[in-house]
Amino acid sequence: MSSDGNRTYQGFTAEERAAMKEHAQEQKKAARRGSRADKAAEAERDVLAKIAEMQDSDRIMAERVHAIVTASAPALASKLWYGMPAYTLDGKIVCHFQPAAKFKTRYATLGFSDQANLDEGPIWPTTFALTALTPDVETRISALVKRATT
Repeated sequence: MSSDGNRTYQGFTAEERAAMKEHAQEQKKAARRGSRADKAAEAERDVLAKIAEMQDSDRIMAERVHAIVTASAPALASKLWYGMPAYTLDGKIVCHFQPAAKFKTRYATLGFSDQANLDEGPIWPTTFALTALTPDVETRISALVKRATT
């Protein structure tokens, strides 16, 4: 706040600026790719490379989420979105994994966009905090992803 009690805009955080730069690079790289098959294969490699760069706890969780999503909804295509693993249907983001380290939060998240078919009446969750991937959590993620794509 300023001295007169008004809030002042502080701008984007360093993490937010980095994510925006990553997104711009992803867009440029995608525009340079060749055929549709080449694009899909390269996008998958980019996602796996980004997951491999993550810190241990985020990396382990991202690897499992990636495996669950790709097994539960084979129609989804992998791609990077603001430097995070994301999964698309017809080119539109359905869900994404945000590692805890990305924005220095205490937990990773699995988020769903408005493209996901998760509607339940007038209110429903679209983002889920992940602290551990137990068998029950993995089953729930699988069910959510399947439901999101039907």
